[in-house]
Amino acid sequence: MTSSLHALLLLSDSALPLGSFAFSSGLESYLAHSKHQSQFQSQIPPSTTTAPRGGPPQPQQWKPTPASLHLFLHHSLHNQASTALPFMLAAHRSPHRLLELDDILDASTACTVARRASTAQGRALASLWTRALRDGITPSETSAPAFDAVENYIATFTSGAIGPGGGAGTKDGIEALLDAAPQAHLPPLFGAVTRAMGLAEGDAAYVFLLNHAKAVLSAAVRAGVMGPYQSQAVLAGREVEGWILGVVEEVRCRGRREGTVQDEGRGIEADEAWRLVEEAGVSIPAMDLWMGRHEVLYSRIFNS
Repeated sequence: MTSSLHALLLLSDSALPLGSFAFSSGLESYLAHSKHQSQFQSQIPPSTTTAPRGGPPQPQQWKPTPASLHLFLHHSLHNQASTALPFMLAAHRSPHRLLELDDILDASTACTVARRASTAQGRALASLWTRALRDGITPSETSAPAFDAVENYIATFTSGAIGPGGGAGTKDGIEALLDAAPQAHLPPLFGAVTRAMGLAEGDAAYVFLLNHAKAVLSAAVRAGVMGPYQSQAVLAGREVEGWILGVVEEVRCRGRREGTVQDEGRGIEADEAWRLVEEAGVSIPAMDLWMGRHEVLYSRIFNS
């Protein structure tokens, strides 16, 4: 067994303590809003109601179909790939830009619920790195820069090096306010960690989206709209594999550009990484709406 395979299996473990179980990526909000819409529509046409003997017509109980859950998962993966995956890939290619990528992702994430979920899981990954992962890593020539970048980045918000205004402790006033404050978003930190652990870019991207798919399906099971065997059947199917491979290749192609030349010692890889970030954006606007509406639900069991 190679060290990269060992790292891949570690990061793909569902028991990885990142707190992903606390987030549904908008699924709970989607189910709640779809239920209300279905109940409203069922009150209009009489044909959609059932009339028990001696009683008034009753609206049919709404339940999501397997097709609707598959569609939600597909949209969620596509949106995750277009918004978060570019930052993960960029950090994998240019780990020295980790703080800058984190700052850009924080500024470009309009949905407060999504931002909170990303930073909570990112800080959990930082804690996991400090307490468990880094001790088992022997940096190689290719992974050493990422290892150092992760160490330096985590130190900025664990050692008190960053002040309340976002600047270093020796700075004050406008200079401190203009400094990028680390928010510990999951995608860029995950990209740098996978590079430090020796994972190839394609493997890192695949496990990143696979973990997202597993989190969504786990939320569906705990929400009572999908059984555990049905959830595993979806993961084991070739459809999800095809979705992940397709969106990974689509996003990676955005960073490729003909005629790229090395500049300022950064090289083609760094330039392509910046191109990825420039192309990042929401591809399924409804996903942001569902996540944003999560906070107005009367009752909820997830944080997003």
